[in-house]
Amino acid sequence: MIEAGSSEFTIQKSIDLKPFNSLAISVIAQHFCGVENITQLKMALSFAKTNNLKITPIGGGSNLVLAGDIDGLVIHIDLKGVFAEAISKTQVDIKFAAGENWHAMVGYCLENQWYGLENLALIPGNMGAAPIQNIGAYGVELCDFLQSVEVINLATAEVETLSARDCQFGYRTSVFKQSAKDRYIILSVTLRLSTVAQVNSEYPSLKAILQSSEPTPKDIYQSVCKIRRDKLPDPAQIPNVGSFFKNPIIASEIADALAVDYPELPIYPHTESTSKVSAAWLIEHCGFKGYRKGNVGVHHNQALVLVNYQGNGEDILVLADEIMSKVFQKFSVRLELEPRVYGVPD
Repeated sequence: MIEAGSSEFTIQKSIDLKPFNSLAISVIAQHFCGVENITQLKMALSFAKTNNLKITPIGGGSNLVLAGDIDGLVIHIDLKGVFAEAISKTQVDIKFAAGENWHAMVGYCLENQWYGLENLALIPGNMGAAPIQNIGAYGVELCDFLQSVEVINLATAEVETLSARDCQFGYRTSVFKQSAKDRYIILSVTLRLSTVAQVNSEYPSLKAILQSSEPTPKDIYQSVCKIRRDKLPDPAQIPNVGSFFKNPIIASEIADALAVDYPELPIYPHTESTSKVSAAWLIEHCGFKGYRKGNVGVHHNQALVLVNYQGNGEDILVLADEIMSKVFQKFSVRLELEPRVYGVPD
């Protein structure tokens, strides 16, 4: 259990959430508070229960689309702390509080010679969001390292620990997006890393940029950062939430048929009977790369990224619907959103 700081905090009314989301969308939270420890969080949950308020937890805001004003209580999870425990001569368990920045922690682990997360460098967001999405990049996923997730049960306000198996991880999904959606708030994440240098350099675009045939973990980290900076816009400069669509998982026979008609379409094995295809390629070949629709658009370097010039959440979702419709019309493949959408009327 992670606890630190004062138990004093303030619940505010009618707060603009623009500073708390990477799309820089201006919407109003009916009630808002930031929590730095479990005591404050339990106080916030008690306030919500007493006043019959719906709870919306947010972290770094890097995977949110705010489609309208948010009723109830928005809780900004700002718990901090990192705790390491040696498991053996070659393994260490690191417990990260939910409010720690993901990329900063990847760099922190590398500095401390705790290896494994280098392929996941520069993914935006905080630690608490990582298990929800089962974040992944360049051949590595969070579930490869996760040991447990500490949560608070919103129904009971009790702290519980979920194992990796309990989390029911899949491609960009978990129990937190499925059967346990809105049941928990994540407090901390424990990952098991190696104290022996290990690298995963087989992902094609990563392999192509590496200059050494025997790369170090630092080489992987630096190469991944370069690829991501070259391809993806900085949310501080151009508001965006990174990849807006998942790479579709489709039946292998359908993928094989697409490969005949579109031999340049990137297709990757997923399971014995399914394949993963590139959403970016599908979107780009529907003519959307660099497309602009009013105050929102598709980034000129990366078709997966929707950007907000001066629009709102509804504008973003209308554009996303247009993209999904045209991709299905042309390729008969359905795209799914990666970010979570809040503020849609019931």
